[in-house]
Amino acid sequence: MEKFGKAQPVARVEDVKFLTGAGRYVEDIAPQGALHGFVLRSAVAHARIAVDVAEARRADGVALVLTAQDLADAGIVNDIPASIVRNADGSKGAAPARPILAQTHVRFVGEPIAMIFAHTLDQARDAAELIEVDYDELPVKVDVAVGGPAIHEEAPDNLAFDYAKGDRARVEAALDGAAHTVEVVVEDNRIICNSMEPRGCWAQMEAGRLHFSVNGQGVWGFKARISKALGMEADDVRVTNPDVGGGFGMKAMTYPENYLVAHAARVLNRPVRWMSERTEAMLSDNAGRDLVSTVRMGFDAGHKLVAYDVQTVANMGAYNSQFAQNIQTELFSKVLMGVYDCQDAFMGVKGVFTNTTQVDAYRGAGRPEAIYVLERAMDYAARDLGVDPWELRRRNFIRADQFPYVSATEQPYDVGDFHAVLAKVEAACDKAGFEARRATSARAGRLRGMGLCYYIESILGDPSETTRVDFVDGRAVMYVGTQSNGQGHESVYRQFLSDQTGIPVSAIEIVQGDSDLIPVGGGTGGSRSVTVQNTATLATVEQIITDFSAYLRDKEGAQVRFEDDRFRVEGSNMALTMLEVADAARADGREDLLSHAQTITLDQRSFPNGAHVAEVEIDPDTGVLEVVRYTVTDDFGNLINPMLVEGQIHGGVAQGIGQAVSERVVYDEDGQLLTATFMDYGMPRADDVPFMAFSTHCTPSKYNPMGMKGCGEAGTVGALAAVANAVQDAVAARGIQRVDMPFTPERMWRMLGA
Repeated sequence: MEKFGKAQPVARVEDVKFLTGAGRYVEDIAPQGALHGFVLRSAVAHARIAVDVAEARRADGVALVLTAQDLADAGIVNDIPASIVRNADGSKGAAPARPILAQTHVRFVGEPIAMIFAHTLDQARDAAELIEVDYDELPVKVDVAVGGPAIHEEAPDNLAFDYAKGDRARVEAALDGAAHTVEVVVEDNRIICNSMEPRGCWAQMEAGRLHFSVNGQGVWGFKARISKALGMEADDVRVTNPDVGGGFGMKAMTYPENYLVAHAARVLNRPVRWMSERTEAMLSDNAGRDLVSTVRMGFDAGHKLVAYDVQTVANMGAYNSQFAQNIQTELFSKVLMGVYDCQDAFMGVKGVFTNTTQVDAYRGAGRPEAIYVLERAMDYAARDLGVDPWELRRRNFIRADQFPYVSATEQPYDVGDFHAVLAKVEAACDKAGFEARRATSARAGRLRGMGLCYYIESILGDPSETTRVDFVDGRAVMYVGTQSNGQGHESVYRQFLSDQTGIPVSAIEIVQGDSDLIPVGGGTGGSRSVTVQNTATLATVEQIITDFSAYLRDKEGAQVRFEDDRFRVEGSNMALTMLEVADAARADGREDLLSHAQTITLDQRSFPNGAHVAEVEIDPDTGVLEVVRYTVTDDFGNLINPMLVEGQIHGGVAQGIGQAVSERVVYDEDGQLLTATFMDYGMPRADDVPFMAFSTHCTPSKYNPMGMKGCGEAGTVGALAAVANAVQDAVAARGIQRVDMPFTPERMWRMLGA
């Protein structure tokens, strides 16, 4: 099939390359003869330090050892910038420096102290063992609470920020006057990203310019930050992304190793490389979640939500990271009110520093946390009120005729039909037959529960994007500003361009991840890619059609129209494909017609939403929990490739189930990570994930011309609360009033035994 219609399920073109081992990842393409980097990391969570690297510098094969003093001597500011939000009183959140290399203090186990570059990795490791670090240990803080031993002078109570949104007095008055109030505490456990490919990078000098290659989620943030840190002109730095084996938000930001590898390549004037090991990644990658929220809800006599208040304490780790404060405040608040019609809402988020690795973006961080809090609270409220959880949601949905609708957290929802989506998933999951299934489980000695989550998320990230299409030798080369981390961008972009132009998919090439070839782009994150990039592609195609039609009109002296994938010249039988027109323009010397680019900026976010229904079975004798059924109905607006969408949902749900049933980061009282290998950290496996019934209900977005809404994070957003609510439903008959993830066999066994 040479041309695909909209919403056709088309297999990914990338898969053959990846499944046959032909992918080109950062470790595969490192320059021959590159020196190997190894990072010496802190062995303790909090201490004053003194470092002696003299013997390491004399070790066999060592070309360079970098310390904080070496960075200072080179004029490099030893501080990785972070986003800082405003506190409730208008002041800025705490902004202690986050060093590239620790200088006088270390603040978490795994913090980089020095980096060694040697001819072999073993030589670099051996040299690291020769470095003497004198640790004068300081008190450690790992509890998520304000106060305790200070980690930074800039935050004497370890308070990173104290954010608020809404009208507290109005909410308190509404809660005081409510017929029913409910208060619950909801925990959201800490998790590690664990992308299939750990972080890595290499760098080399090329004709006086720095070429930095990294398995990130875009190139422009790396280019801007590295050039600034190294005091280089931006034009003298080229950043490339090769194939990337998973990002999940964790690879969107810069890390200490990126600056050190880039600096080393310039100092040594030879290529250098670094690749993280798995335990190293678990110690040093930005983690996610780790919040405790207290939720109060007020309902009138008819069980309509009249007021809502959530107060959250979030673990920021040892330092502010690039997006963390924004994620835990602004992103969190954008979807906090969800799909419910309530205009009295107040929220507060306190970020707290602890001696653990920092928290940042992970699989849509901010969105899953907000929806998890909201949907767990709604289930608690339903039980407290004696109402069916599905009915309580229906009573409080924003109705279809209320759109456009501005939520209490100031989000302008454009369109939605939540009642229709819920009705569709109710039929698909066979809710009517659930009690019979529960009875069957009970006869087998097992507890069975059903859990519902209705989510909404805001997607967009950077609202601007550019698409450029060049016509070269009978094919179209499309340059995009996003970066695939395994989502299938190459497939969907080729499919979309083919659908809009008639150019055969086999004649389309996608170019991404090169700051020399693509001067600006928003990268990948926040489920933005397909929506923003394809809107830019649509604008570029419109420009191509306009320019090619004008060229043919001038050439043939007749009107031209583009229909059925052909430029048709009135009064003749001439009907040319887009590639044929490009060839004609090239033959006529019209090089100006062989490259077209358009930049767009979307004014508003779009709001994918949907319902997830999980059923679980629990063996009370062993505590073993199994997710036995899972049903999803989503509203993603118009789809381009339903097969890719379903794949995204499967992956997201698997990640959500993983957090719900097995994933949990644990630190001991000294700040040592106890879950630093896959022997101790429970990643989800194939037998943890059931068959998923997936369907969609489309209400096209009005905030972009294609009516798309994005889907990348929706699986995780819905899965957490759906599974947790199912567990709560299963154990309610035993008198258990509160459950918290993860639902490991040991935790479930103890809970049921108690």
